[in-house]
Amino acid sequence: MPEAATLATSAPHKLSQARRLVVKIGSAIIVDEGGEIRQSWLESVADDLAGLRKNGVESIIVTSGAVAIGRRVLGLERTRSLRIEEKQAAAAIGQIRLVEAYRAGLARHGIIAAQVLVTPEDTEARRRHLNARATLTTLLGLGTVPVINENDTVATAELRFGDNDRLAARVAQMASADTLVLLSDIDGLYTADPRTNPDAAHLPEVTELTPEIEAMAGEARPGISSGGMVTKLAAARIAMAAGCRMAITDGRGRHPLAALAGTARATWFIPGAEPLTARKRWIAAHLSVGGHVVVDDGAVQALGSGKSLLPAGVTVIIGQFERGDLIGVQDTDGREIARGLSNYAADEARALAGRHSGLSESILGYRGREELIHRDDLVLT
Repeated sequence: MPEAATLATSAPHKLSQARRLVVKIGSAIIVDEGGEIRQSWLESVADDLAGLRKNGVESIIVTSGAVAIGRRVLGLERTRSLRIEEKQAAAAIGQIRLVEAYRAGLARHGIIAAQVLVTPEDTEARRRHLNARATLTTLLGLGTVPVINENDTVATAELRFGDNDRLAARVAQMASADTLVLLSDIDGLYTADPRTNPDAAHLPEVTELTPEIEAMAGEARPGISSGGMVTKLAAARIAMAAGCRMAITDGRGRHPLAALAGTARATWFIPGAEPLTARKRWIAAHLSVGGHVVVDDGAVQALGSGKSLLPAGVTVIIGQFERGDLIGVQDTDGREIARGLSNYAADEARALAGRHSGLSESILGYRGREELIHRDDLVLT
């Protein structure tokens, strides 16, 4: 087994502060001009992730490249523009080879790779969002590295991200990641396009996406990449709103994450809050709830001490709501004391109310979450 790359920890760098990291890898980085996977480069990234893991960092990869790989296999590399069905066919071929490359690279360190394909609906629709988040949380808890790509084989032109910058930001939001790194062919944001303007100045840190900052974005160069600085700033907006710091750095060299943890140049986008705080602010800001649950005095005390709401403490369910909906929590006097995202629909909650969490399988026919509302999805009011 190869040695993991040494990651610098002496510099006061943002990557050294990460606990849950999302790394986005673009097509132009992982696939060469001939449509072949840059396996040795990918293995260097796996070395970096193994080194980060030794420091307690959980990692998720969001990868491009399936279409670029598949079009070469299918002999479509000389076709300038593919029809949507041709892109989907190429993705179906390329995805197999792409995930196998990640599997092999991570396996050198005894790390298991897990494939996850998503669509915009999986990150936008609340229940599907919760399902995907639960899957990612479970995979990370089991010690795997999820490898995520857009489900190009089923997504249509009208309903797709079209770039993995924004997908990566949505994944970071969904997984409550604290750090997102976009490995690109440029080392960050400049005041103008450095390829055409020698006076362009590099910005090492951005704390607010002002109109002036957004005006600095250029356009993607011709080639196999579908992103550009415009999509990267869109990703930064999503990530910062979720309390996730984001870096844009040049990922073309080997061991790009080790380089970023050292002295490599990058632009860091710094949010005003941590991921958990950002999500709780989002919950608290909603004006309406889908229903209410009434809880006993013991549950009121438990919530006040920072614990989750268990079904055993619930006495009454008011209204109709679905899994993932925002609901209010009332004490026995009818006062709202909290609100949060329900892990169960109203009818399921009624069946579980006052019962021990371990009985969910015998009552509902499946094993559900122990909490009616997890503490991470709950805000005291």
